Amino acid sequence: MSSSVDAHAAPHAARYPRLYINRLGFWLFIFSESMLFAGLLASRFYLLGLYRPPELSQTLGLLITVLLLLSSLTAYLAEAAIVHGDRRSFLRNTLYTMVLGTIFLIGVAFEWNAAFTHFPPSSPFGTVFFAMTGMHALHVLSGIFLLGLIYYNGRRGAYGPDDPWPPEGVVKYWHFVDVVWVFFYAALYLVS
Repeated sequence: MSSSVDAHAAPHAARYPRLYINRLGFWLFIFSESMLFAGLLASRFYLLGLYRPPELSQTLGLLITVLLLLSSLTAYLAEAAIVHGDRRSFLRNTLYTMVLGTIFLIGVAFEWNAAFTHFPPSSPFGTVFFAMTGMHALHVLSGIFLLGLIYYNGRRGAYGPDDPWPPEGVVKYWHFVDVVWVFFYAALYLVS
């Protein structure tokens, strides 16, 4: 019975290597996530136009954006390090990325604290603001979890120049989440 299953699987495995299938699945996932975030972004402009409350902290918004962009740099450095077999640099930069992501989330929590006073979730801007930042924060949190997973496995000797896909996939996801924030930051903090 197993030889029959192997005979049917072998032609497909030869035509579509596992890395190709992983990358295809990843990009389909990113496309579906893009539709979710595009819907939230469109909602912001449809419901509120160009309105932005003056109480929204421009300084805090810029600070957390810079932190998230720095985390993209450290994520890139981690990915490049594992491709070149530099496990120590991979681990260090993965850890830096997790720390910067966590600080970003703390900054979002500070912003939410102020937002509850000035534009609660029941207000039109509050609804959009909390939906957009909440969905993004959930993705940052899942990214930190995935980074923690590759950090843990990397410490145990996993990954290297011959098997860089798991770190590559996680770092690409992290970059995606960062790019989404650039659009959200512009739509929430800069438009007026």
